[in-house]
Amino acid sequence: MSRRAAISKRSTIIDVADLAGVSIKTVSRALNDAPHVNAETRKRIKDAAAALDYHPNIAAQSLIARRSYLIGLTYERPSPSYVVELQNGALARLENSRYRLVVLPFRDVANRPTELGSLLLRAGLDGVILAPPACDQHELLSMLDRQKLPYARITPHREMDRGIVTVIDDIEAGRAIARHLLELGHRRIGIVMGDPSHAASAARMKGYRLAFVDFDAELNDELIASGDFTYDVGYASAAKLLHQSPRPTAILAQNDDMAVAAMAAVRDLGLSVPGDVSVAGFDNSEVSRTTWPQLTTVRQPVNEMAWDAVDRLIAMLDANSGEQASPPLRGDHPYELIVRASTAAPR
Repeated sequence: MSRRAAISKRSTIIDVADLAGVSIKTVSRALNDAPHVNAETRKRIKDAAAALDYHPNIAAQSLIARRSYLIGLTYERPSPSYVVELQNGALARLENSRYRLVVLPFRDVANRPTELGSLLLRAGLDGVILAPPACDQHELLSMLDRQKLPYARITPHREMDRGIVTVIDDIEAGRAIARHLLELGHRRIGIVMGDPSHAASAARMKGYRLAFVDFDAELNDELIASGDFTYDVGYASAAKLLHQSPRPTAILAQNDDMAVAAMAAVRDLGLSVPGDVSVAGFDNSEVSRTTWPQLTTVRQPVNEMAWDAVDRLIAMLDANSGEQASPPLRGDHPYELIVRASTAAPR
């Protein structure tokens, strides 16, 4: 009976401290990877925890520290592949961490910023990751600042000095993909815009315009169609462009879902990609690699930016509790032009 009791008894932090020969506070600091614990002691404590199969009780830690150890992630109706990359990056950073992820999708952020703010504040979060377009909502940021809820912003384009930011250069990325089409010889290029509430849409458009200036070429505003980052609207916008006479020799869509929709619209008219119309996208999402022909696009490192945003936010939270130094508030990430078979010189 005593042996069974010993096996079934859940190990505690006191057991770990006794086995490692240190204080409970030192065990806590070592297992939370806090500073001021030397490498030898940290290893001894972690070895003791492993030997005892000790796992910290997050609920108990929350009560003691008066923290929830919950990190929120909010986004608005992006493409499914973008959501997957966003969540995978955040979850990868939180693996083996005391923090847990709470996913809070929210629609129509631009018109309801205070409603989103209320939702985030009611959720009992220690901090929140703001994906577009929430990352650029002034009213929301001010509300979170007033209530002292720490936040990290993924690819913001406004008020860059507020909170933690992880970014790519959307203007130069847009310029690079447009230059690729211009270098191939395309001049009549149709553009399918993204959601206007996302600041990245305007930034990428600015990049396209700079590329046309680089080539001393004229960008025809009649070839710019509205979109919203979804497949259905991307298809309708591309079809409208393709019915113009003369039709565009290339279509540049502001994300991969709309680009794949444009490829479908081209084929539905009995045309070929890239023989009759080249198509390029943005994101390097999974669909860009599984469609045929594979899609020329710009790699936006969503996974890495989400990982970085969570990492910096956790560092900020731990700094606020005195566990470590404050992190840098900005992380810049590179984009990459990826040329595949969906683009070629015009006939």
